[in-house]
Amino acid sequence: MGDRFAIAVLEAQSDAADGQVVGHVVLKEAAACRPSAEVGCWTAAHARGRGARPRAPEAVSGRAFDALGADGPERLKLLHQVDNPASCRVAHKIGHGLDSFLPAAPPLLPREGHPHIRRSGDGAPYRCHP
Repeated sequence: MGDRFAIAVLEAQSDAADGQVVGHVVLKEAAACRPSAEVGCWTAAHARGRGARPRAPEAVSGRAFDALGADGPERLKLLHQVDNPASCRVAHKIGHGLDSFLPAAPPLLPREGHPHIRRSGDGAPYRCHP
């Protein structure tokens, strides 16, 4: 796994090749010897309320901890603007607890933000084995 891993989320159909795109999930800054990475996602308007939004980042979050093992991230961050309660609900559903509040930092974060954190399953301290 490199610095960025992105996948399209497709609608489940009998023929997966014809599935319509319903969202996107990305894992950023995921590499060996980095203590944290960031997970992000979006869902197309026509697919909201059907469960894709929490399932996709949950799958990627679990894979992030497993793929790099002891050299991988200790924690995953999920950031969203405070005026996006749907993203806040998704973060909590997939085990990312609210960590703090971020002041606005335009242009990347035009409004105040919520960073949510999920730690690796065993809670072991970060280790980097070169």
